[in-house]
Amino acid sequence: MAIDYTKRPAQGQGAAPQGGGVSLSKVTLTKSAPSVSLTKQGATGGQMRVNLQWSSGQPQKKGLFSRLTGGSGAIDLDLACLWEFADGSKGVVQALGNAFQAPYHGAPIIRLDGDDRSGASADGENMFIDLSRVNEIRRILVFAYIYEGVPNWASADGVVTLYPAAGPQIEVRLDESDPSAPTCAIAMLENRGGELVVQREVRYIRGGQADLDRAYGWGMRWTPGRK
Repeated sequence: MAIDYTKRPAQGQGAAPQGGGVSLSKVTLTKSAPSVSLTKQGATGGQMRVNLQWSSGQPQKKGLFSRLTGGSGAIDLDLACLWEFADGSKGVVQALGNAFQAPYHGAPIIRLDGDDRSGASADGENMFIDLSRVNEIRRILVFAYIYEGVPNWASADGVVTLYPAAGPQIEVRLDESDPSAPTCAIAMLENRGGELVVQREVRYIRGGQADLDRAYGWGMRWTPGRK
């Protein structure tokens, strides 16, 4: 779906952050340690890259857009995010509707690096978030959705990795699955009183972007869209 952009009142802030599974080079967010503070990690500032990949069980890592269904047909699975800024504006960054950046005028705070529809890219898809503008960000929900094909999350062994300009990388594994859900909310980045926190979600949505919106109370109006 595409979006009819409308400013709405800001949503309430979430609960206080909890500790993540911290190492020198990587933080892995799990159910028992679901969040980490980028601010406390010294990881705010500069461009953060968000990368989504999957593995077919072979040693070689493949891009997220490769075949997930083991010969039963290719799928087109897209990386995207819902965003809400401090001024109350909100929207979506996704290939659908050519909404590749936010805001749409001036230097983007969020941008999506193209759309691989064939699965040919070994790097998967990448999204970039300008963390030097943390004070302009209220929350960003990173998600993936299947534009074409049958959901097969279980065999995908998907992983999203956040690469801040400084500090350890942050990993969220899609270690749960729902074959009836074409959409997966992966991670929430939220500004909590000036502290930017990453919260693991891994929540499967049995529907599209409008259903994801309702699940997280984004409050936008959605219309059908195409790539």
